[in-house]
This record gives sequence, C-alpha cells and structure tokens, in this order.
Amino acid sequence: MTAPVIMVGLTWGSVAAIGVFQPDDSVIVIEEPDVVRKRGLRSKVRDAAVIRELVEWEYQLAGAADAFYKAHPDLAPAAIAPLVEDATVFAARLAERYGLPGASMGAAQLLHDKSFLRLVTRSAGIPNPASQAVADPEQVRAFMTAQPGPAILKPADRQGSVGVRIVRSVDEVDDAWAECVTECLALTGRAEVPDRPIPVRMLVERYVCGREYSVEMLVSTGRPVFANVTDKNLYPGPRPVERGHLVPADIPADLEALLREQTERVIRAVGFDTGVVHCEWIVENGRPYLIECAGRFPGDEIVDLIEWAYDVELVRAYWTLLRGQPLARPLPRRAGQYAAVRFLHARPGVVESVGDLDAAYAVPAVVTCGYLVEPGARTREPRNSLDRVGFAATCAMTPAEAVRRATEAVRRLRITISDLSMEFEHNGN
Repeated sequence: MTAPVIMVGLTWGSVAAIGVFQPDDSVIVIEEPDVVRKRGLRSKVRDAAVIRELVEWEYQLAGAADAFYKAHPDLAPAAIAPLVEDATVFAARLAERYGLPGASMGAAQLLHDKSFLRLVTRSAGIPNPASQAVADPEQVRAFMTAQPGPAILKPADRQGSVGVRIVRSVDEVDDAWAECVTECLALTGRAEVPDRPIPVRMLVERYVCGREYSVEMLVSTGRPVFANVTDKNLYPGPRPVERGHLVPADIPADLEALLREQTERVIRAVGFDTGVVHCEWIVENGRPYLIECAGRFPGDEIVDLIEWAYDVELVRAYWTLLRGQPLARPLPRRAGQYAAVRFLHARPGVVESVGDLDAAYAVPAVVTCGYLVEPGARTREPRNSLDRVGFAATCAMTPAEAVRRATEAVRRLRITISDLSMEFEHNGN
C-alpha cells in the first residue's frame, strides 16, 4: 500500500489539487472533531477518492502533535502539510516526530504569532511597524498618544483580516476595540473552527500607509526555490479586507528583488526549513515593512493564479519537497502571463438566490468564477475575508487586461438579497 500523506485541516480546494497527482486512498486528513461535526465531513469525504481516512483530533491544543504521534507510532506517512493557518504548528511538530521535512516547530510558532514574529524579525534588522501587545482600550490610547497618527488594531493569531481595524483617532478606540474583540470571539460559532473558546490577544501597531504586496516563496531546507510577488487590492475604509489580487505584481524589477530579498531574510530569521511561506508587506515611501508571514499556502485563489501565470505545478512541487525528494527541474523565475482575481461583496441582508455563472464565464479570459454563499446565508459589508460572496479569476497577457476582465466578470454575478438584487460597487482597480 502507498505510504499516506497527511493533510492537517480540510479544504476542498486542497483536496482537489492533490487529487491531480496523488493516488486514490492515499491521503489521511486530520480535522478537529467539532469541525467534522459542524461541516458534516464524515459523509462528504466518501466522495473524495483520494482520501483514505478522516481522523478526528483536537490538533490545536498544546501537545496535540506529540500525543497523535504516540497514538499512531507505526503510521509511517510520506509527507505532512498544514492546509489552514491553525494547523501550522501541529503539522510542523508532527513532521519532526515522524522525521519528515517541514517548517520546524520553532519557525511555525514564530510565524503563527504576530507578536513573536515582530520580536524576532525586528532583532534581525527587518523593518517592522511599531507594535505593542494591548489588553484593553486604555493601552491602545496610550500607544496612540506616544505614536501620533493612525494605528491598526489586530489579533495576534487570527487570519483573513478577522478583527482588524484601522483607528484614526483616540476617539475611535472604544468602538474599535469592541468590534475587533467581538469579531474574534464570533469565529467560534463558524463551522470552520472548534467550539471551545480561543483567547483573544490583541496588538496595536503604527498604521503603515502604502501599497500592499505578498511574497509566496517555496523553500527547501532554508533555500528559496521559487518566489512570486502578488499585488493586493483592498476595499476602501477602516477594515483592510482584500478585494482582489494580481499575479505577478506589475512593479519595477528593483522593488520585486527587494521584496524577495526581505522575505528571504524573514525565513532565515525564524529558521524556516522546508515548505511555503506567504509573507505580506506594505511599501511606504519605497521601504517595505513586514506586516505578517504565514507558514502555509495563501488563500484567495492566489495559488491558482500562480500556477496559471507561471505555468508551474506549485502544489506538486510543494508535496515533492515535503517528501524529501528533489524537484525534477528548476521552477520558473518569470511568469508567462498575468492572472487576476476580484471578489464580490454584498449589502447586508439574507441571500434569497444566486444566479448562474454563464454571463460571467462569457467574459473573455475568465478561467474560473463562483459564489461563496448559498441561499439562506446572511451578508454584510465586508469586515473580513469571510464576508465576500463571490469571485472571478482571469488570465491575460497584460496586467491591465487581467484586472479589467476579472472586474467585468465579477460584476456579472447576480445574487438576490432580501428580495432585492444586489449591486456590486467598484471604485477602480
């Protein structure tokens, strides 16, 4: 029997991606029991031929990886990978216990906690915004008094812009604090997270004003073997939610080289060994400031955009390295085309129905599009990435054409909300 690979945290996109090259009945998925129950995964995984077994395990608890290893000492997996942010530390430690390549538990812990990441990378000389752990609104006000100008309030260990808000004056602090903490606590009710409460630890930081980018870097034993720079487009307003992405970013070569170089400094600073990082930067007055860095693949269709733009099997290459095997050939340094995604948002209400996709697919260059909500779902203006309701992705030979087509396609998606047709609002790029 083929040695299994282990995916920690279930996403259907990852299952589809690995199913392209992984044999049937060769993937073991580890997922939180509450999540298995709330998402009804027991019945759904039967339709995924590549999945051999679904193992319920409270993997986000301290010591969970060591306990799993002791309970399954003879499992002998070929590779282990985290598929969601909260799985990164568990997967890294489990890989260590089975003697497999991985990020290393130390690096995974630093990347998962923004406060630790700030401490280490700042010590390594990497530009970071001024940042401080805060326990209440009064400490936020004290920070903003000492650091004049806008600040940003965020949790230390969440993702998808959950609980993140720009605070432009001390008069906004109480409202912003209540909103951010409430947003973090509300995650517990979602199907993707366990029911047990997760403590909320907040940071306040100087708001860095500039264009935002991310660097996706595939790393083998501490050495980069592939890198891409993504241009990130945000919704306007106080909540920095991503409205779309362009791959690769249409930027000067010297800025691209600088962002790659700084990301290499991050992986060296935290001691990252093997896997992928998704490192976010804001460039202010020509200087990149580290915002955060995740030891996993990004979401928001970015992996697909990279594979289309560069004509590269990035997911296959990732799993090859996690098996401890060499890549068959060097990965491309330059993209052959551009790929873009734009997201749809909605006014507050209840989804009555979603339309077909024919009109969106009729736009030239559209590769894929879809809805992120179903009838009965409640919608609101985007406060985090989970609030977006649809998307469209395109490929083209110029960045402007890729973005224009994606924007046009997403406008053709139709959702009826509370008996009224939603209008998509777009203000430019």
